[in-house]
Amino acid sequence: MSRLYPEIEPFAQGMLDVGDGHLVYWESCGNPLGKPALVLHGGPGSGAGAFWRRFFDPAVYRVVLFDQRGCGRSTPDAGDVRTDLSANTMPHLLADIEKLRTHLDIDRWLLLGGSWGSALGLGYAQRHPDRVTEIVLFSVVTSTPAEHRWLTRDLGRIFPEQWDRFRDAVPESERDGNLPAAYARRLADPDETVRDRAARAWCAWEDTLVSNVPGSRPDPRYEDAAFRMTFTRLVTHYWAHDGWFADGELMAGAHRLAGIPGVLVHGRLDLGSPADIPWRLAKVWPEARLELIDDAGHGAGRGIGDVVIDALDRFRDTGVPNHGGAA
Repeated sequence: MSRLYPEIEPFAQGMLDVGDGHLVYWESCGNPLGKPALVLHGGPGSGAGAFWRRFFDPAVYRVVLFDQRGCGRSTPDAGDVRTDLSANTMPHLLADIEKLRTHLDIDRWLLLGGSWGSALGLGYAQRHPDRVTEIVLFSVVTSTPAEHRWLTRDLGRIFPEQWDRFRDAVPESERDGNLPAAYARRLADPDETVRDRAARAWCAWEDTLVSNVPGSRPDPRYEDAAFRMTFTRLVTHYWAHDGWFADGELMAGAHRLAGIPGVLVHGRLDLGSPADIPWRLAKVWPEARLELIDDAGHGAGRGIGDVVIDALDRFRDTGVPNHGGAA
């Protein structure tokens, strides 16, 4: 990404008690009296890294980042096998967002989300359209059973050797069923060796999904054992349940976004989330503009991040900033 804004540090941060024994890390960056914006990271389980701050003009935006339940700096850590994930679901995350908005005394905010964060952003906006000014999404997903089947089975037709290794990392009796659920069970095994092998196999498949784009490299975060375990426990937990969205829910509910301007940025080479997903979404969300980047894949690289920044720059002077607080 060539156009990132300079690095900045938070002017406020904290741990929000959202119930169920969970504390969610949040931070505010940029202009305390600026246009509110919320970052929704991907994964699930990736955490809100500092690079997200750099999409926004810090003189104009009041940027809020938070680590979703169980990951990043939030506690308890989902990577700990003793951490119960039953209170870590999409409805819980949506409730956390509303608690955070109220805690920070924000009336309405722009949403920026990538990958899983795009599905979470759509889910939040469809439930709370009166709280959303604009939406910018990239690497768009809608967390359907068909999308998860594509990710964990159908792409084996393109990467047969790698998929065989991915499938064979779970017991033979579970290979024809719900593969994310099978992995989730391995990642909850009392034996640390079993958990580690499952986490490594899952991350190897994740790297495969983005390997079709020239110049792609393995994600260095997967070399970190702690990150690897947190990420894989959460992503398998969510994919096993299709993100707790009803099949087709986010497409069917797109009419609730009427009046909210949106930009969808997507790589045409994105195998993790094929381009027909944002294409169909743009058809049922009239205020959304789709930007397809021909040589880009999944994530913010190869021009996608620059288009995201362009969209945020266009939106920075629209809407009414909330001056109720500086937290």
